[in-house]
Amino acid sequence: MTLDKAKILQNCNDFSKNTLMETLEIEFIDVGEDFLKAKMPVNSRIHQPMGLLHGGASVALAESVGSAASMLFVNAEKQEVRGIEISANHLRSKREGTVFATAKIIHQGRSIHLWEIKIEDEEGKLICLCKLSNIVLPKNNPS
Repeated sequence: MTLDKAKILQNCNDFSKNTLMETLEIEFIDVGEDFLKAKMPVNSRIHQPMGLLHGGASVALAESVGSAASMLFVNAEKQEVRGIEISANHLRSKREGTVFATAKIIHQGRSIHLWEIKIEDEEGKLICLCKLSNIVLPKNNPS
């Protein structure tokens, strides 16, 4: 992968327009040879009833970052990526501020990508640990 960080991040952020990622205010902020990083604000819009970061918002952040990261390893003209399994361990609560999700590749096969996504707060404390499996499909596959 030829790394043009600014172009990759701009493409990821543009691709997120009019999607759940835009609704959750997810912004892609860093990329490297084996990772992609995004941030998401924590506020009442993504709280559960007890005033804490909703676990579903954490999972949506993790899948968004992991799926976007898989797109960096495929031919986007011929292939597409779909999440097929995600697991999340919610380890710490968060009421406000920002969380940062970093997806790192664990396995990059031809048809399956496995990612570890760590969601941390501003101080680097682990909020949630996710594992995401993505399948790589031919583009325009009806399934």
